[in-house]
Amino acid sequence: MEESGKKHFILVHGICQGAWCWYKLITLLRSAGHFVIAVDLGATGVDPQRLDELSSMDDYARPLFHAIASLPPHQKLVLVGHSFGGASVSLAMEKFPDKISVAVFVTAVMPSTTVPMVALVDEFFKGHPPDAYLDSKVTISADPQNPWSRIEFGPEYMSNRLYQLSPAEDLTLGTLLVRPGSWFLGDLLRDGIVTEDKYGSARRVFIVCKEDLAMTEGFQRWMIEASPGAEVEEIEGADHMVMLSKPADLCKLLLEIAARY
Repeated sequence: MEESGKKHFILVHGICQGAWCWYKLITLLRSAGHFVIAVDLGATGVDPQRLDELSSMDDYARPLFHAIASLPPHQKLVLVGHSFGGASVSLAMEKFPDKISVAVFVTAVMPSTTVPMVALVDEFFKGHPPDAYLDSKVTISADPQNPWSRIEFGPEYMSNRLYQLSPAEDLTLGTLLVRPGSWFLGDLLRDGIVTEDKYGSARRVFIVCKEDLAMTEGFQRWMIEASPGAEVEEIEGADHMVMLSKPADLCKLLLEIAARY
């Protein structure tokens, strides 16, 4: 039983980031009396693994699976994913549908049970081609039999596309702490990554960040359209790193969402 309205949040960061990016939101949610965990996915943050030691999306998301599996049997949680963290959240919804009271996609990858992931990936890169990554190092294999990828954010890209409305000190923090990442395309593009019975049975809320230059509002709306059933909320004046540019607005919305469920 949850004590008098106390909610349990698990926060999942985006590609190349880490649990550290949630530091403002963790403080706000805990100050409001809630229990909060922010996980470092595989080879991110302070996780000791290297990216080349991860062979699959499951390897990458395993710290999230462990965090959910360690909860008490009847504990329900509010699962929050940001950016590419939405893919890990979706896998967790598929594995633990009974543990999640609501999944919140914060300008995040939100798969559809009816539209193939390859269409989602194509739509994203249509609006955000490799040259949009500016000084980042991006490698995507052209071999369809071995679709691997690697990305390492550059400071110019972070400043102009991710953190453009965030405080300067948060951009500095980010440039010091980001690590290389992968989209794990071989796993991401396979059929049936999510199913209607499991992933589709969980309540979903999508938070649109209107000034996001990495996952543009148009792409966010495309995902919502492709995956009916999700409630939609909006935050004005938020860049991609909404937890840093608009932490109080994000906290207020998450508390409202958690209270509904």
